[in-house]
Amino acid sequence: MKETIGNFLLRRLQEVGIRHLFGVPGDYNLGLMQQLEDRGEPAWIGNCNELNASYATDAYARINGIGALIVTHGVGTLSAINGIAGAYSEHVPVILLSGSLPLRAIQRGDLMHHTLADREKGNLCRMFAEVTAAQARVTPENAVAEIDRLILTAWRQKRPVYLELPSDIPYLEIEVPDSPLKLAMIPSEAKSLKACTEMILERLKAAKSPAFLLDIDAMRFGVSRQIMELAERFHMQVATLNCAKGAAPESSPQLVGTYAAIASSPATREAIEGSDCLLTVGYRRVETTVGFFTDRLPASAIHLNSDGVDTAGKNYQGVYVAELLQSIIDSSSGIVTKKQPARSSKQLTFVPSDDPLTQDAYWKAIQNFLRPGDVIVVEDGASSAGMGRLTLPEACTYITGAFVWCSIGYATPALLGAILASPGRRHILLTGEGSLQMTVQELSTVMRHDLKPFIFVINNSGYTVERAVLGKDAEYNDVANWRYSELPNVFSRDKKAETHVVQTSNELQKVLDSRHSGMVFVESVMDKYDAPIDLIVGGHALADSDYGVPGPQSAANAQIPFPTRHSERAA
Repeated sequence: MKETIGNFLLRRLQEVGIRHLFGVPGDYNLGLMQQLEDRGEPAWIGNCNELNASYATDAYARINGIGALIVTHGVGTLSAINGIAGAYSEHVPVILLSGSLPLRAIQRGDLMHHTLADREKGNLCRMFAEVTAAQARVTPENAVAEIDRLILTAWRQKRPVYLELPSDIPYLEIEVPDSPLKLAMIPSEAKSLKACTEMILERLKAAKSPAFLLDIDAMRFGVSRQIMELAERFHMQVATLNCAKGAAPESSPQLVGTYAAIASSPATREAIEGSDCLLTVGYRRVETTVGFFTDRLPASAIHLNSDGVDTAGKNYQGVYVAELLQSIIDSSSGIVTKKQPARSSKQLTFVPSDDPLTQDAYWKAIQNFLRPGDVIVVEDGASSAGMGRLTLPEACTYITGAFVWCSIGYATPALLGAILASPGRRHILLTGEGSLQMTVQELSTVMRHDLKPFIFVINNSGYTVERAVLGKDAEYNDVANWRYSELPNVFSRDKKAETHVVQTSNELQKVLDSRHSGMVFVESVMDKYDAPIDLIVGGHALADSDYGVPGPQSAANAQIPFPTRHSERAA
């Protein structure tokens, strides 16, 4: 059939389940934008800037399975590159569509605006080669093949891709297939799959203390259900890394907590390091996820990666994790185990008071506020540290950019993407005022679309996470003291939000107990030196890792200190 290049591209995005497109218009992408306007779908979600658009798309893709954003050449693409790099680091399938220079300008070597004025010949493709799994400049000759290749690469590898669409070709008609694009993994190599399945089954049947250790790929490749089925069948203990919180149901009796090497609980550490058949899923030794390289996994561990399996003395290429886990399940179907009852939902003992609000009281109140099915978007720093010790109720989705890419400011735009990807659920943003200031404009987009999340902002006079690392009283860790609770009324003339400033746990609890019908924005005021203990421990460890010992952090009063009751344990 005949179809314009732009409409073919938009149809393909829609066929793979993308219902919303994020981004910012610019002259090089306006042809495609007009085609989108004329089609009416996917829905256009205009963002305040390209960085925010990339964060929103990242969160959308984590829930939806794939996402896309549209920007303009040069100034737009490079504004988005931080978020795209984060998606690459965090294994998120994002399609970056850049309306780019006209093909004729590229062919003639014309000097154009939004370029480096160097007769650009693919330099942005080269830049994005470092942070994407595939890149292409679309032409009439390659449009069908390259559009399909990039979409499938993003979905199969769970990585971002970069697609340039020259501004003078979206309306050109080409021959295109009329059949829809189907997302499907490449089948595993049959002999390798069979051999790997038999090896793992043999190990599992002989094991006395088998266990799973999950990194983010357990979520990205959608294999949590299969993992838990095997864990129940073979009586396996399951631990997650801090970046993979939520990869296993936290009500499961199989779950033994978060593995953080030396910072783990003794029971978690013994379950993982003492396992005689440890299966890891997507395990990566990033210093902030493995206790600053104090992990001690058994040499016999079996490492399940997205496209291969590695264990001592053996490697299986072309074996894909979802198909492998299902093969193990199918091959062990004769083993029947009695399912243990789930743990009851955790509630923390908490008596609100009129004393100044503390981190301890705040997180206890938040724990009791969480409900099954919530989508919880959490910022790096105090919020991720505080939330890390809480228990997720059943069927919650946990989204954070902390621990690996760690780009503060991610969570507020991510909230937008998360809401649009999962309508009908309750959405909660937990952030700090320093991070909020970086990307706060996207609250206006949330309000523009009449979305109704709960937004909790900790106001404690600056970058708490940095004060725990270095500069406890330094001016560089201070931020301007905004009237945060008034921001919703600034960002929308016609949409209203329910706003609160709370300074005691009684005030906070009153807000949590009330009935709400719209967006709720809560500014929680706390002492600038009050921090979750895990943030302090992590901050001190990060300083030692970054600066060496002794370093500037060894000076008196250089960091937020350990609370008195934790000093001996921390030492």
